[in-house]
Amino acid sequence: MIGAIAGDIIGSVYEHFPIKTKEFPLFHPECCFTDDSVLTIAIAKAILEDGDYLKAMREIGRRYPNAGYGGTFIHWLHSANPEPYNSWGNGAAMRVSPVGFAFDTVDKVLREAGRTAEISHNHPEGVKGAQATALSIYLARTARDKALIRKEVVRRFGYDLHRTVEEIRPSYKFDISCQGTVPEAIIAFLDSDSYEDAVRNAVSLGGDSDTLACITGGIAEAYYGPVAPHILKKVKESLTEELWQITEQFCDKYEIVT
Repeated sequence: MIGAIAGDIIGSVYEHFPIKTKEFPLFHPECCFTDDSVLTIAIAKAILEDGDYLKAMREIGRRYPNAGYGGTFIHWLHSANPEPYNSWGNGAAMRVSPVGFAFDTVDKVLREAGRTAEISHNHPEGVKGAQATALSIYLARTARDKALIRKEVVRRFGYDLHRTVEEIRPSYKFDISCQGTVPEAIIAFLDSDSYEDAVRNAVSLGGDSDTLACITGGIAEAYYGPVAPHILKKVKESLTEELWQITEQFCDKYEIVT
């Protein structure tokens, strides 16, 4: 979960100014947390409490109105009776990482990932993106087998993971869909040799950088282990006290070493 938040922060400055290189300062002076982190932490809060993802997302999301939400999601967030709006956007996948860390079987991970998506992103591609991301994190932390992750995600979700970052990068463009983000984020992890390398891969694709790096970062943390101390320090400094407290409580409960 720390890895997902760090990825969001690292990628934040490149969301609207995409780059096609892995050579960049890991933490730009203007980097910050975005809606990816806010909603990830909201999902963690729901898991810690009563499992009510909708309530937690609205409660936390409304407290951070300038985090960078999409227009339709803003309407959902402030609606008196929010209903899912058939979205296939990558917001379903960017917020799901706590599920992959908290639940202890494939069936539970897929079920809960689906629940986190369906409250807003109930299009099949939105649900699929959340489930593929959560499953990748679960398998990364339990099996630590990249070949297995590739095999299971391809088998269950039909994503093309038989590409490389180098093959994707030249023609890849900004894409807010799950189907155009999640496979590439997983490949950024599969092609990496460390947490930092994975996040640099994700940002270097030149797409929706904060979300790509958020998804990739969660998987990479699960596989490679705790993020480096300087990355953890930056995450703690970047979050508000409230957001950090929820994050720390989640990591403590689910024994995610920080």
